[in-house]
Amino acid sequence: MADAAATAGAAGSGTRSGSKQSTNPADNYHLARRRTLQVVVSSLLTEAGFESAEKASVETLTEMLQSYISEIGRSAKSYCEHTARTQPTLSDIVVTLVEMGFNVDTLPAYAKRSQRMVITAPPVTNQPVTPKALTAGQNRPHPPHIPSHFPEFPDPHTYIKTPTYREPVSDYQVLREKAASQRRDVERALTRFMAKTGETQSLFKDDVSTFPLIAARPFTIPYLTALLPSELEMQQMEETDSSEQDEQTDTENLPLHISPQVRRQGTGHGCEEGTAGKVARPGGQGKKVSEKGE
Repeated sequence: MADAAATAGAAGSGTRSGSKQSTNPADNYHLARRRTLQVVVSSLLTEAGFESAEKASVETLTEMLQSYISEIGRSAKSYCEHTARTQPTLSDIVVTLVEMGFNVDTLPAYAKRSQRMVITAPPVTNQPVTPKALTAGQNRPHPPHIPSHFPEFPDPHTYIKTPTYREPVSDYQVLREKAASQRRDVERALTRFMAKTGETQSLFKDDVSTFPLIAARPFTIPYLTALLPSELEMQQMEETDSSEQDEQTDTENLPLHISPQVRRQGTGHGCEEGTAGKVARPGGQGKKVSEKGE
């Protein structure tokens, strides 16, 4: 017991001399846990019959013990989460030890060994508290159908949304540049489409696909374009023809609207029919007008 304590004290003093006391609670917690593991390693060395050990050997064994315990905890948590649980149980640890090649049946006999050394409990060191994030408002509780071990809902401010609208561009220069860019894109797209669907000519003999040019189609009669009227002249001619046709139609429809009025006026005062036409006379008296006479 004295040798183990001396060895542990030497290891602890070596660690204290090699590292400075930190003011951070997290660093103090990890340092105290490391010292406890060094005491355990020193006790195991004493039980095995060693009287002393070098500092490098103790550090190596401490690192191996820490890695072994960390692997047990990691594997046990993985088996626990695989069965939809959050807290590992004894069965998870047993499965982990079996998976790592450890004989679980030897644990009771090893725990009841006669040469077992009792290590005094280390001083209580509070585990570092993780600072809470800034919260706004009160979190919403879980509905009845959600288990309590599920994570909490996000803070209320995460549900707030502010729609953003992009202001329309009203600058004249920007609008002109945008219109020119769109026109250039349309021309490029149309040129590529015509180059893919029609005949093309290439500037390079070896590579036909590089810089394709739309093949020109020569006219059989080159001077025909100069003789034919332009689109503006054709449009003016069509407008002139349509206006003349409308005037002619209005002129033809004008007598048709006047003759019924004349008939209605002659019917009220009385008239006498003739061979060639009628003449209305007041008082119901009429005079026949014909080529033969009265």
